[in-house]
Amino acid sequence: MTSQISMRRAPRGTLPGPPRGATARLLRDLFTDRLTLLSAAAEEYGDAVRITIGPKSLYLFNHPEHAKHILADNNANYRKGIGLAEARRALGDGLLTSDGELWRKQRAAIQPAFQHKRIAEQAAVVAEEAAALVARLREHRGGEPVDVLGEMTRLTLGVLGRALLDTEIASFGSIRESFEAVQDQAMFEAVTLGWVPAWLPLPRQRRFRRARHQLRRIAEELVAERRTRPGTGDDDLLSRLVAAAGAEGDPRLGAQRARDELITLLLAGHETTASTLSWSFTLLDRHPEVRERLRQEALEVLGDRLPAYDDLHRLTYTTQVVQEVMRLYPPVWLLPRLAREADEIGGYRVPPGADVVVCTYTLHRHPAFWDLPERFDPERFDPARAADRPRYAYLPFGAGPRFCVGNSLGMLEAVFVLAVVTRDLRLSTLPGYRAVPEPMLSLRVRDGLPMTVRPAG
Repeated sequence: MTSQISMRRAPRGTLPGPPRGATARLLRDLFTDRLTLLSAAAEEYGDAVRITIGPKSLYLFNHPEHAKHILADNNANYRKGIGLAEARRALGDGLLTSDGELWRKQRAAIQPAFQHKRIAEQAAVVAEEAAALVARLREHRGGEPVDVLGEMTRLTLGVLGRALLDTEIASFGSIRESFEAVQDQAMFEAVTLGWVPAWLPLPRQRRFRRARHQLRRIAEELVAERRTRPGTGDDDLLSRLVAAAGAEGDPRLGAQRARDELITLLLAGHETTASTLSWSFTLLDRHPEVRERLRQEALEVLGDRLPAYDDLHRLTYTTQVVQEVMRLYPPVWLLPRLAREADEIGGYRVPPGADVVVCTYTLHRHPAFWDLPERFDPERFDPARAADRPRYAYLPFGAGPRFCVGNSLGMLEAVFVLAVVTRDLRLSTLPGYRAVPEPMLSLRVRDGLPMTVRPAG
């Protein structure tokens, strides 16, 4: 990738970056090609870049030590930033958007639902949903293409409902469309830098308001149902959210927080894994040698049965495939923060109120830490090859105190689904089709993923 931005000298302690005269082109790229914008800036200017667009500046840091400082060592100085702040209008103060004491309270409330023992107990649910997915895909053998992204979304919603909420949520067919509207509006507000008032009756604004209303209605229905129908245990997430709401002194505030947290969990709990699985099948189709090796491992480990939790550590190559997919297409492609106070990162001054970003998409392609970074090579995650790699060079689940609470379930889900589907079926993209990444709150495949289905082998 070659940037057309001219290099300029910067005073000591001041971040280098594109000249202010490039605002029009930078604003265009911010709208249309955010990944290329950030990748080109890192390639041209190095590991610390200031991108100024009109009155707004983004401070991009692209080194493992920078990420460690922002996300872990000095995390108390940084709160949620650009994109997530805008998403708060729809998601409310859930775990994804909240800060401070409220965030710590929310994290403590839901953490038990993700404990190792409980995730292990839900492995059978994941396996059953994977089998149901294979059965649905088989109906398309030799026929019209199927939207694999849509099927992955249905799968992950099914797992989320059964494994974490002890309820069925896949029947709410509007969830995917509602979250798409929310992400579209949040990203629009972020890239327009607040220049477009939220009250303008633009079509996307109206679509957003309808989606917000729909998501709130779904969340409130789920909470109301749980209050009248207790779950099978008191440790599922929905039961915990209802209990936490009841413990609030203000019933209205408790209900609002339960609703906000549930909406956040519905988004984060299904979209990231659905995106990872969609990119996985895309890359396996491009690399048949990897797909065949993965299939052989599934046959050797599983035979013709469904996976059990103890199989997870035996599906080593499948795990490496998932890890490599998340390196190239990290579901959370940007970790935005807002500096509370002045800071110094890598010798550069960061003023209070600065929009600071760690872009996992560019960090995962840093040539100093990844050989041939654009190449799809699952074996780079072989423990022998990964031993000397800096811990913060790879952040598919974030880092520090805000490390993704659902990482274990997400990995279990992705590994089991890849193993079962690839063992039984071959998914192929249409001739001439090219999957394009769409960087919203997650890095999803733009406009769905049409694929044909054939038996494996």
